[in-house]
Amino acid sequence: MLEAHAHHQLKALLRREGRRSQDAWPHQLSLCRLVARSLRRCDHTLVRLTPGSGPGWLLGLLVPLALSEASVALVLSPGLRQRLLEVELPRLAAAGLALPCHEGPGSEGARLWLLSVEELLQAWRGGTLGGRQLVIPEAEQLDARLRAGLAMRLVGADWDRLARAHPAAAPALAELHGRLSRQVMAHPGGDRRPLPLAPEDEAPLRQLLGLFQPLPEPWQRWQASGGDAWVSWAALEAACQHQGPALVWSLHRQPLEPLHLLNGLFEGRGAVLVAELAGSSTQLTGNGDAGLGFIPNVCVDLGDTPLSDPLPVYAPLRQPLPNSPRYGEHLLDQCRRLVLGQAGLSLILIDDEGLRLSLTSGLAAEFGSRVVHESSTAESNGVICARWSWWLDHQGLLPLPCQIVVGLLPIASLEDPLTAAQVLALRRQGRDWFRERLLPDGLTRLQLAITGLRGQGGRLAILDGRLRGRSWGRQVLGALEPWVNLRQLLPP
Repeated sequence: MLEAHAHHQLKALLRREGRRSQDAWPHQLSLCRLVARSLRRCDHTLVRLTPGSGPGWLLGLLVPLALSEASVALVLSPGLRQRLLEVELPRLAAAGLALPCHEGPGSEGARLWLLSVEELLQAWRGGTLGGRQLVIPEAEQLDARLRAGLAMRLVGADWDRLARAHPAAAPALAELHGRLSRQVMAHPGGDRRPLPLAPEDEAPLRQLLGLFQPLPEPWQRWQASGGDAWVSWAALEAACQHQGPALVWSLHRQPLEPLHLLNGLFEGRGAVLVAELAGSSTQLTGNGDAGLGFIPNVCVDLGDTPLSDPLPVYAPLRQPLPNSPRYGEHLLDQCRRLVLGQAGLSLILIDDEGLRLSLTSGLAAEFGSRVVHESSTAESNGVICARWSWWLDHQGLLPLPCQIVVGLLPIASLEDPLTAAQVLALRRQGRDWFRERLLPDGLTRLQLAITGLRGQGGRLAILDGRLRGRSWGRQVLGALEPWVNLRQLLPP
């Protein structure tokens, strides 16, 4: 049986590499048997890992793939693909296990296709995926990556291309472009917030496009999309947000639930999804069609190694809420106290751009060049102010911080057009949009962001008053277990 064979081979490989390799991630053999079982039975399996587990689990996924005869499409992010090619494949080869990978969609004769999400979409659209089983590590990112692969963005050059293709439409296009420009300029959110576009805002453009065929790309895809399954917005180009009166903006469109547009992707084929998710998350196993709509036959939680020391958490009582007029002053005062006397790197995480830039300026006035904004070249005792997404993308390139300061918890804002549209769709279904979508996603991001503090003697400070002032704050504290409360800051 494949499970027993894979278990034996992985155990022999780990024994050959020594005890230290086995200690790296303690659930290798369990993951190996789960993946082998799913490949043999051609069913759907979800393996949930503790956020921050690291890539050590990848070996337990690859050994069954090397031994199985099933046709498989392995969907990897660029970082995990690099690790596979540079680390894991030589490791398997040294143990006498061959894993021949065909990079990109190939012939039916290639047993294992190594795909990016964009190549998965290409194979699905082209009908070349066939009955291949899907193996998708980092599945917690699949929703966002599929959405990015299906997203559309129209810039000024696209409007010019359409006008050249249909000169008769040029005057009407110029008038529509001018109307949208005035809407962008009048948007109360200013240059930091995108302008959501309702179907009625896009109706004149859609009607005009319907009069002229054929349409050049990406207009053809733009016209073919739309409706309740998509969300659209206009946004100023980043390079032009602070360049005077010139207004350069772009149109964006993304699907709300990407897998709903890939109807049948998981039907008739086996699938193994490995995801790092918070314990309360239903992102992949939600009710009915929630999240990705993936309902597995087998769902297993494989926790990380036991945590030895509790994480010190500084979260004072009676902090102001983020919508309080004095919240910015509160952040600056607390961050000054937290940074004083610190010999290591301090990281401050805030997604609100205005609040983050204001705090960065205030701290720079106090601590000078130690304070940087989203820079990977900070001093050893520097202070980095950044978005949550920036830190999650760059934490592997930076030294571990001695403290992480949470200015705002990573709860998605309803000012984001995509988040607002997703919440509206859940509201229409009578669902608890906060506890089903926003809170679990935020807890996962929080756990991923603070992984480096564990066991390093670092501390976490949460200055968001919602932690103590909202009932769901208990779930946030539960996601940090084990932790110990720092009632006051010791003097430097």
